[in-house]
Order: sequence, then C-alpha cells, then structure tokens
Amino acid sequence: MSNLTHIGFLGLGQMGAPMAERLLGPDVQLHVFDPREEAMAPFVARGALACASPAAVADAATIVFACLPSGKVSEAAALGPDGVVHGRAVRIHAEMSTIGRATVQRIADGLRARSVAMVDAPVSGGPAGARAGTLAMLATGAPAAVEALRPWLLRIGRRVFVLGEQPGLAQVMKLVNNLLFAANAANAFEAFALGARAGLDPDTMVEMVNAGTGRSFASSDVMPSVLSGALRFGATIAVLDKDVALGLEEARSLDVPMWGIEQAARLWRFAASQGRGGDDITELVRILEGWAGAEIRSRTAHDDDPASGGAGQA
Repeated sequence: MSNLTHIGFLGLGQMGAPMAERLLGPDVQLHVFDPREEAMAPFVARGALACASPAAVADAATIVFACLPSGKVSEAAALGPDGVVHGRAVRIHAEMSTIGRATVQRIADGLRARSVAMVDAPVSGGPAGARAGTLAMLATGAPAAVEALRPWLLRIGRRVFVLGEQPGLAQVMKLVNNLLFAANAANAFEAFALGARAGLDPDTMVEMVNAGTGRSFASSDVMPSVLSGALRFGATIAVLDKDVALGLEEARSLDVPMWGIEQAARLWRFAASQGRGGDDITELVRILEGWAGAEIRSRTAHDDDPASGGAGQA
C-alpha cells in the first residue's frame, strides 16, 4: 500500500469521467466525488473509493483534480464548508474546469492560506480527446507543484503546456482557444449553409475547404458529424456559450476589442436562449440551416429517404 499514490477526482461528467478513468491503475488509489451516485458507481466497481464530499476526498488524497461545470461550483468545491480546503491530506489542487481567471485566483488565494498549492490546469480536445488520451493539458502554478503534477497530466493527455507561475494564465489560454473554436464553428456552419443553398455538394465542399486555406478544426473534425447527420461532438451549447462569455469578459477587463468574435458569440447566446443549451454544439447548425433554407448533409446520408432529393438542396 505504501507505493500507492492517493489521487482524488471531483466531477465525473462528460469530460471528468474519461479523464479520471485514465488515472485508474495498480499504482493509484482513486478517491472520487460526484453528487450523482450513478456517476461514481462504475469507478467503485473498478476499485475507486466513493467519497461523500470534496473535503472527504481531500482528507484521503494528496492530489485532487476538479472538473466541474461552473465557477460557482468549482469555488464551492474548493473553498466551501465541505470543500477541498478542509482536507488533511491534500497538497495540490488541480483545477481543470474552464471558469475564468478571477475565479481561479480566488480559489488559489483561499487554498494558499491553508498551504495547499493550486495548479490552474484546464484541458483542450473535447470528450473524444479525453477518451483517447490525446488532450492538450495546460498548467500554471508554482513550478514544484506543476512538476509534481506533470506525470499525471501526461497520463490523462498527450502534451503539457506550462504557461507561467500565476494561476489564471492557463484559464486565459483556454479561453483564447475556445473563442477561436466558437468563432470557427459558427463561421463554418454559416459558410457551408451558403454553399448548400447554392447547390454545392456538401461532401465536396468540406473536402475542398480541408485541402485549402479555409481549414480549421471545425471543418476537419466537427463537420463530419454534421455531414453524417449524427450531430454529436460531445460538448453542449451551454458550455461553449459559458466559455465565450468568460472570454469576452476577460477581453473587456483588458480593454481588448473583440469585434469579430462578438458576432459569433451572439449566435451561441441566441441558441442557448432558445432552450437549446443542453443540445450538442453541432445542433447550432440546424438554426443556421433553417435561416438558409438548406441542409449541409452528405448525399449518402439521404439515400434511405427517397423524398429528400439529396442534401444541399434549397
């Protein structure tokens, strides 16, 4: 038992669960907490220990990871009455959630007062990357804490980007990434809807763009799900809307204009305001297709529907 590393994980959702799963192994005793017992059950079946609170996790684990849905939840999990700050074993708290610089700095300050090091450690790559172990791992914090965390970050993801010592900088980097993704996805959906309306073959459009200068992650990795009609990327509209709002808030605090990204942000805010927040991010395309009067679907996806006339028809 002395060779075991005791690691905690808070939040076993779409991103948290596959990341926590990669920490399971004979060299780790994993301690987990999620308010949903059904989320913890598969981990318990594989040898993890379910805990009643974040504080209970931090009583047992020297390193605690958190992957939670909002800044409010993350702050409560870290500093609340049942938070990590009250744990007797924890030495490093790694915040993997995307919650913005100000919230991370408050958490870091609160933990520092109890001699717990904070590593700001958001990730990029989506649920598919979490399952495959190919995530980009970001990290800012005290060098010793970041280095102690590095082998576990590399067990979860593919590459670690150390961005400085000040918690919060990794949040800004993650928001830069997500602002780009949000704008690229919205722009790709709009542009391909134009081509579909004009009568271009959607498969050929996507193939051409990915061979040309318009290529982005949205065109190469998101559009195949749109073409097939599956519309499954893994993250929700509400999550991306939240991240874009945090990014724009950071831009305002630094007096940086965001004219182009603000336009894309309006599309995500509109979709969320129409009750679509719980939908997959690819579902935004349905709104834009409706406005264009054309679907961006592979013609083969319509082969079984003789009334469809093929994708991309007005």
